[in-house]
Amino acid sequence: MSPRLLMFAGSSRTESFNKKLAANAASLAQAAGAGVTLIDLRDFPMPLYDGDLEDAQGMPDAAQRLRQLMIGHDGMLIASPENNASVSALLKNAIDWVSRPFDRQPGTVPYRGKVTALIAASTGAFAGVRGLPHLRQILSQLGAIVLPEQYHQPSAHTAFNAAGGLQDPLHRAGLEAVVKRLVEVSARLASYRETAAS
Repeated sequence: MSPRLLMFAGSSRTESFNKKLAANAASLAQAAGAGVTLIDLRDFPMPLYDGDLEDAQGMPDAAQRLRQLMIGHDGMLIASPENNASVSALLKNAIDWVSRPFDRQPGTVPYRGKVTALIAASTGAFAGVRGLPHLRQILSQLGAIVLPEQYHQPSAHTAFNAAGGLQDPLHRAGLEAVVKRLVEVSARLASYRETAAS
C-alpha cells in the first residue's frame, strides 16, 4: 500500500537549507509512491511550553493541528538544523507541546509506532550530524520507530541549484536511499496494521 508521510524542517527561516532538503525528500518520496504532506512549522506558531499556560488555556490550536497531522500519517521525515550541537528550539518546543496528554490520550499517541527518518543540512563539514543523536533519543523515548539510516548534507550553502534541487548526484542518491527506506518500512507497517485491524 502507499504510505502517508508527514515531512517538515525544524526551522522557520524562509531560505532554510533544511526546508530545501525536506522539499527534496518530499519529491523523492512521491516518486517512490508515497503520499506526502510537506508542512512549514512557521504555520504552526506555538508559545514556549509553560505548564501554567497549559493549565490555564490547554494545548494551543497549532499544537493540536500538528498532533492530528502526526496521528494521520504512517511515517515522518524531519530535517533538523543543528543549533549548538543539538536540536533547534523551534523543533524541541513543537515536540514538547505535541507530546502533552490531550483529549484523554497520553502524549505519546502521535509518536508511538511512527516510522521516522532524520536528515540534516548545515554549511559546515559536520553537516548537522551532532544534533541528530539528541533528536533520535527524544523521539525514541516517545515511542517513535526511528530508522538507523539518516542523511547529512554538508556545505549546504553550495549544495542546491537555483530551483532548490540538490546539485550533486551522489548527494541526491544518499538522500534517496534514506527516503526509499522510509517509504518501504512505513508501507510494510501500515499494511500490517490494516491487516491486523480487518
